[in-house]
Amino acid sequence: MSHHLSGPNLRSPRGDARLDMTDLFAFPAADTPGRTVLILNVNPYAPTQAAEFHPDAVYRINVDNDGDHRADVAYSFTFSAPESGTGAQRVTVHRSTGAAARKHEPTGDVLFSEAPVAFGDAPDVIEANGYKLSVGLRSDPFFADLEGIVDNFTWTGKDAMADANVFGIALEAPDADLGPDPTIGIWGRVSLRQNGQLVSVDRGAHPSLTAYFNAEEVKDAYNAGEPADDWETYHEAWTVVLQHTGDYTTAAATETLKLVLPDILRYDRSRPAGYPNGRTLVDDVTSARLTMVSGGKIPTDHIGPHTDLLPAFPHLGHPHPVKWLQSEPS
Repeated sequence: MSHHLSGPNLRSPRGDARLDMTDLFAFPAADTPGRTVLILNVNPYAPTQAAEFHPDAVYRINVDNDGDHRADVAYSFTFSAPESGTGAQRVTVHRSTGAAARKHEPTGDVLFSEAPVAFGDAPDVIEANGYKLSVGLRSDPFFADLEGIVDNFTWTGKDAMADANVFGIALEAPDADLGPDPTIGIWGRVSLRQNGQLVSVDRGAHPSLTAYFNAEEVKDAYNAGEPADDWETYHEAWTVVLQHTGDYTTAAATETLKLVLPDILRYDRSRPAGYPNGRTLVDDVTSARLTMVSGGKIPTDHIGPHTDLLPAFPHLGHPHPVKWLQSEPS
């Protein structure tokens, strides 16, 4: 998977798909220079496991603009409880900076208040305060031969996500609001309010890390952690993984892990976007991670990007007809 099912035993965090971050993207706006699109997708196989955003959760996109691996700008998305009968929800977006951005609470300027969430085919695009926002049910852009990966890299030619949906949170922001330097770092987080406190239940930036590198017993701690602590906490264990899967030397593993630890997606806006410089909706991140983990012995799963993407914001394709699942895929 990318970041889908990032809890222990390939399940959603806390067993709740509403809290399950699937992917993070950053790339330039298609039609206006000086603007960046940030997309946080959640809820794998939506709406089969959950039909709404969690009203007690804070969904967040964090931005580090000075290279210290800590948030300098944060966009927090919170949702109303579903309306009785219709299931309709509304989203409020806060932008916080400085010390407030490093706390998980949604504080700061309100960019959008009670904006509609679109659960139908057509996206709602709202513009306010120099931003664009679109939130709702969309086609999942991630692509991979997951069956082949599980079956010892015996490729099937089938894209496991070809007809899957997610809940998309898409924000188009002025570059100046993200930071003065062209290079920024971003990561997503989902926190849940429990007993009056916000508890981080999922976080990540780079695709397909926790599935390959984290043992089941550390996944909850990883999801609760801070990127600034990643290198000290995880690089030794992840070095062992690369030595086992890709015959890396310790020195080679160290250099390779510097590309993904801390788990922050770097994006130099002065250069073309393409993973690992940001991430577009068509980047073949599955092949990138297979190449990394295998030490180059497995370069691709032979699956290409989806063709249903929209040319304009929010870019995520229209949702597919729903195929109801009895349980989360294993």
